[in-house]
Amino acid sequence: MITTPRTTRHRFAVGTMAAVTAVLLVGCTTGDDAPGSGGPAATRPASETPTDPTAAAGPGPVAPTADATAVTVAADAVTTDVATDLAAPWSVVRLDTGSSFVSLRDTGTVLELLADGSTREAGTIGGVVHEGEGGLLGLAVLAGSPSYLYAYATTADDNRVVRAPITGEVGSYGLGEQETVITGIPRASNHDGGRIAFGADGALYVTTGDANQRPNAQDPGSLGGKVLRATAIGGVPDDNPEPGSLVYSLGHRNPQGIAWDATGAAWAAEFGQNTYDELNALEPGANYGWPDVEGRGDVAGFADPVLQWSTDDASPSGLTAVGTTLYLAGLGGEKLFEIQVSPGSEAVPTELFAGDRSLGRIRDVLPGPDGTLWLVTNNTDGRGTPSAGDDRIVSVPLTPAP
Repeated sequence: MITTPRTTRHRFAVGTMAAVTAVLLVGCTTGDDAPGSGGPAATRPASETPTDPTAAAGPGPVAPTADATAVTVAADAVTTDVATDLAAPWSVVRLDTGSSFVSLRDTGTVLELLADGSTREAGTIGGVVHEGEGGLLGLAVLAGSPSYLYAYATTADDNRVVRAPITGEVGSYGLGEQETVITGIPRASNHDGGRIAFGADGALYVTTGDANQRPNAQDPGSLGGKVLRATAIGGVPDDNPEPGSLVYSLGHRNPQGIAWDATGAAWAAEFGQNTYDELNALEPGANYGWPDVEGRGDVAGFADPVLQWSTDDASPSGLTAVGTTLYLAGLGGEKLFEIQVSPGSEAVPTELFAGDRSLGRIRDVLPGPDGTLWLVTNNTDGRGTPSAGDDRIVSVPLTPAP
């Protein structure tokens, strides 16, 4: 049963922009997964166009709804298991063939999740080193011939983005030879960032943490504490805010989510140090203040968040959009936030599943098939209390908002 104990309202103006990403930034004193401490369908850039125009394209990500309407989870909605007995899942990307890929943080394993709920190993991302919050984190898919699976991985030396061609077909997907896309992102046992997604412009957006080194976030020469924007092969797009730089925005602490709503507005949510978690409207070249400002500071030169929460209340990780409704996964807060963000109106967050011990920690959230929402639990990662069947992917139905 869903509980909705409170709503909070803040006025903001929703901007529309092309090809910008929303970033979920997470942080905490004792680790970003403790309290107090999926985007538009990819388009194929020119560098990824198949050389043989008659070649059949491989699997691609499921396209989001373009319907700019609001949805909601009904108060009497119940969850249904999609997959169970997963070991520290971190990211899920659904494919247009009906399968999905799931990353397992600690082992570097990529699972294929079939439509019937069964799973099989599709491959392993090489070089993954799990320590604390690091390991195999975000996944993204770029359609083409071949299609590629992209992964954000912690290695012995850095955090990096790699990719591998997707081989096989539904029920037998595999991964071909791995190649690097971006290297040199600072790593640590926490604040590793890790969510990746392709924007509608074909650019690759990467969220990076400050690697527990606060100056990284304000240093334009560091890839830490940033949102990065790259070509599909890791180059710098010509229209990035600073020529020759992958940095799209700075002043972030530990991003762990990406979302665009149906109007094209980009959103970012950030885990605060001890005081405030944030939801931000992301703008190219903007500075979101960390470590100089946490929450609303009204400081010239720094962008204030649209919404903020106590770090004990949220600890958000994954972020997604369905129409003009955002869904934000409360990891340490053990709840889901439904946030209505219609253009020109107030941002209205409602807490769902608060206190529902059948779910516990929620790591990721993404649109499911046939008007549903998928939630990914994260109780087996060393910080939660696993229940029978954990970790799980569960489905909950959506309905038009009143």
